[in-house]
Amino acid sequence: MRTPTDLLSVGEVAARVGIATSAVRFYEDQGLITSERTAGNQRRYRRHVLRRLSLVLVAKRLGIPLSEVAEVFATLPADHMPGKRDWDRISRQWAAHLEARRRELEQLERELNGCIGCGCLSLRRCRVLNPGDALGIEGPGPRLLPHED
Repeated sequence: MRTPTDLLSVGEVAARVGIATSAVRFYEDQGLITSERTAGNQRRYRRHVLRRLSLVLVAKRLGIPLSEVAEVFATLPADHMPGKRDWDRISRQWAAHLEARRRELEQLERELNGCIGCGCLSLRRCRVLNPGDALGIEGPGPRLLPHED
């Protein structure tokens, strides 16, 4: 029977969270979780890393970058399980992120129903909104949709 103070091997953590052992080590290298070393230099993890890694996976599904997860984790206790207040704060922060993302997706959906300014000239609608590929002088790629450079 496991107790909250048991230390887990990298394989046990990976199996419990449902990720590869290399992913566990990657998240540790990113500073999202920490381990202790045995006398034989093997990594051992406190059980609270299961919650942290679960939060990483949830954030990943929500499209929240690891850099933002790291910012949130920097405000959490590193040596024990975060409390309800911590989780409430994270939830509020990520809810705002999701709301902004929802608005972006709705805008993207509206734009996809029209011309995206790609210069393809393959649709009648594009010829109307981008005659002669006038948007092409602004550079490559879709010009009417926001994009990351």
